[in-house]
Amino acid sequence: MIWQFQKYKVMRHWIKTGLFVLLVLSPLGSLADNEKGDSLGMTVIRENPITSVKNQSRSGTCWDYATVGFFEGEILRKTGRTYDLCEMFVANKNYVDEAIYHVRMHGDSRFSEGGSADDVLAVLKTHGICPEEAMPAPGSLTGDSLANFTEFFSVLTPYIEAVAKNKAKKLSRQWLEGYQAILDAYLGKCPERFIYEGREYTPKSFAESLELDFDDYVSITSYTHHPFYTSFIIEAPYKWRPRLSYNVPIDTLMNIIDTALDKGYNVCWGGDVSGNGFDRQGLAQEKTDPTQKLRQQRFDTWDATYDHVMLIYGKAVDKYGRKYYMVKNSWGETGNYQGIWYMRDKYIALNTTYIFLNRHALDMSKGNMVFDKK
Repeated sequence: MIWQFQKYKVMRHWIKTGLFVLLVLSPLGSLADNEKGDSLGMTVIRENPITSVKNQSRSGTCWDYATVGFFEGEILRKTGRTYDLCEMFVANKNYVDEAIYHVRMHGDSRFSEGGSADDVLAVLKTHGICPEEAMPAPGSLTGDSLANFTEFFSVLTPYIEAVAKNKAKKLSRQWLEGYQAILDAYLGKCPERFIYEGREYTPKSFAESLELDFDDYVSITSYTHHPFYTSFIIEAPYKWRPRLSYNVPIDTLMNIIDTALDKGYNVCWGGDVSGNGFDRQGLAQEKTDPTQKLRQQRFDTWDATYDHVMLIYGKAVDKYGRKYYMVKNSWGETGNYQGIWYMRDKYIALNTTYIFLNRHALDMSKGNMVFDKK
């Protein structure tokens, strides 16, 4: 620890005037935590391949961009081929699924731009996917250069709420045609057939050509209000689709992330980025030591919520030896690392709502994890 002479003089002055100030500092403590990212001297210790950084712009589609990027990485890992899959195809199909569910619930469910990794998986399994070039570019139909949902959801939300909370004794199916027309007007119409690299596909046949088994993907979480080593539906905003997540202790969850990365698998991450430790320049740092009890307390009091999805693809250490995860964001090539964030292991442990990954990335010898294909 290095004390500057001026600080020593100030401390003497405070003591003399009767103001007792106790400063607890360490070489790896608060001074280092407040450093800018470009001064932390990051050293990469593991980096798996990813596709390019995208920009969700003014749309609540982090879940879409992050998970589509995750599946692009899965294809790259498995086949060596690079694809640019269409996020707006996923959004179009998912918002139809969400609307049907919302109407069936008579409006007693969340309807919003947000979603989860489970939504992208469900779209791929049920509807397929298309390449980016098969649909209009995001924002282009409204004269924007990137996705902009401000006007779009101002039109869409009142429409679906009027249907879901309708006083009629019986609904017609015409509401769905009108709803689909709004989606197509703002996002583009999903193609029934398209040509890609000289071959004709449907969205379903194109998804099948990607050589992925969509039954291989699981969601894992860590909370104490449900028993460990059982599955439950996470009670979190934007998790409208009732798909189960497997519950493990937080140390196990962190080990799962490390094991996956070390085996060459990326991890889709959903969690909280509204805390003070997450900045807009590419860093997420946490000074509090994470515990299972603290995680649960923050979840139950809304101190930590589920508000963002990103892609973990590597590990690094700073010049102090502290561990970080390398994370691809969907805010364009911004910040100190051109769209990449370095997130402390403590931050991930405290703020994770769920992770989503390939079941083959799990080390089944370290626990009694049993997943069904649902």
